[in-house]
Amino acid sequence: MGQKYSPLYTITSPVLNSVAEISELLGYWSAKDKLVSPQLRRENRIRTIQASLAIEHNSLSTEQVTAIMDGKQVLGPAKDIQEVRNAILAYERLPYWHSGQIEHFLEAHKLLMQGLVDYSGQWRNGNVGIYRDKQLIHMAPPASQIPRLMTSLFDWLTSADIHPLIKSCIFHYELEFIHPFSDGNGRMGRLWQTVILSEWRPELAWLPVETLIQKQQNDYYRVLGEADKASDCTCFIDFMLRVMAGALKEGINSNSDKMSGEVSGEVSGEMSGENEPIALHKVAGQIFYVLEQNPTMTVPMVAEKLQVSTRTVERHIKTLQQLKLLERVGSTKAGYWKVI
Repeated sequence: MGQKYSPLYTITSPVLNSVAEISELLGYWSAKDKLVSPQLRRENRIRTIQASLAIEHNSLSTEQVTAIMDGKQVLGPAKDIQEVRNAILAYERLPYWHSGQIEHFLEAHKLLMQGLVDYSGQWRNGNVGIYRDKQLIHMAPPASQIPRLMTSLFDWLTSADIHPLIKSCIFHYELEFIHPFSDGNGRMGRLWQTVILSEWRPELAWLPVETLIQKQQNDYYRVLGEADKASDCTCFIDFMLRVMAGALKEGINSNSDKMSGEVSGEVSGEMSGENEPIALHKVAGQIFYVLEQNPTMTVPMVAEKLQVSTRTVERHIKTLQQLKLLERVGSTKAGYWKVI
C-alpha cells in the first residue's frame, strides 16, 4: 500500500447526491434531536447495540438488551450477555473519544472485547482469512504489517480533506480490509464510523444505522467483497451513504410516531418541571428547524415550504412559544424568530 496511505475511491454523482440528501435530512433529525425525550435517545442506542451485535450472530433481542441496560438478570448465552454489557460501556464512552487518536481506538476495542478474546485492545499477532460459507473471501494483510498500516490509516484520517460522511465510510471499509484484530473488527468499524460522524454532527451519535445494516446484512458483506475485488471502495461508500439516508428517514418517521405529546393547539402534559422531556408533533419539529435556519421567514412562507396550511403553522408556533423554544422578536412584518 506504499508508505503514505491513500485509499482508492471515486466521488461519483450518486455519492454526491447521497451527501446532499443526508445533509437535508440531518436538518430534520437535528431539530428532532433537540426536542425528543432522553427515552427516545436511549431506545435508539439499544437498537444500535442489538443490531450491531446481531450482525455478529449475537442472539439477544432488544428487550433483553434493555433489561441488561437496566441491570436486570437475563437468560441467554454468557458470551452474548458479555458482548452486550461491553457494548453498553463502549457506547457510553463514545463522546470522550477522539476519532484520530489510535490510543482511543485501542481503548474502544478493549472495552468491546474484554472477557471475549485473550488480547482485547491489541493488534492481532497471527494471519487471518475471512470466510463466508466455508469459502475464503478475503485474506487480510500479514500481522507484521498491522502497526504500520493502522498508523498510516489514522494519519490519513486526521489529514484527509474530504467530507466527513465520505471519510467515515472510507475508514470503515479500510478497517475491515486491514482486519487489525483477531475478533471484533466489524463492530469496531461500525462504532468508529459513528465516532467520526458524531464529531461532525453530535446528534449522529444517536442514529441507529446498524439496524438497517442488519436488515441488509447480505448486501453489506457483498459490497465489502466487491470493493475488495475492485481494490476501490467507491461501491462501499455509495452503499453506506444510502444506508445512512435510510436510517435518517426511518428515525425521523419513527420518532414522530412515538412522540407522546401530539399537539393540537395546547401544550400536552405537565410542563412545569424544568427537566421534563419535551415531545412534539413532526410538523412542529420541521417548523423549529426551518425557523432556526431562516429566522426571518413569515408564517405563509413556512406554510408554503412545508406544504401545510397557515393555520397549522400558527398552531404549532404557538405551542413552540408556550414551551419557550421559540420567541418572536420585533413586529410581525419587520421582526424575526429567535430559537431558544
